[in-house]
Amino acid sequence: MISCMKRLKMRHKFQDDIDEAIRHLQIADHMTYVTFPIVNENRLLLKIFEETHKSIIYCINAILNYEFLYKRIKLYKTREDNLNTFLTKCAKNYQLSNEQIKKIKKIIQISKSRKESAMEFVRQEKIVIMSNNLQTQTLNLIQIKEYLLLAKEILMKINTKMNK
Repeated sequence: MISCMKRLKMRHKFQDDIDEAIRHLQIADHMTYVTFPIVNENRLLLKIFEETHKSIIYCINAILNYEFLYKRIKLYKTREDNLNTFLTKCAKNYQLSNEQIKKIKKIIQISKSRKESAMEFVRQEKIVIMSNNLQTQTLNLIQIKEYLLLAKEILMKINTKMNK
């Protein structure tokens, strides 16, 4: 009985993750293709990136919870271990290409850099993220649209795999 209840809860968990991924993706998409062209404020790119990042993280969580539900993987207490499990054991099963995996890693790395950054500013249609050791990373609208497309592709692959 307890095992059955736990399975039901996990089933809801991965579905909740998918719902959240879709919600954040819709926000990012609307901001990219409707709001940004109207207001043309480059700082909005940070919010779009953040929403896209959240969508991808929820997609990863959905995959991990789904695979755990069917006892194909083990979940860990740390995010890094779970991300490593996703990258090594799950990504290929969901037909994510090496290029898509690289982009996922890049998005996660940029997000981490943003949290640890000393400064962010706008320069020539780009967002510049400066780290404490004065290294810089940039984000522009083209990259944001690529990341948004990646999130859409991941959601489609999740949908294809989980509805078989």
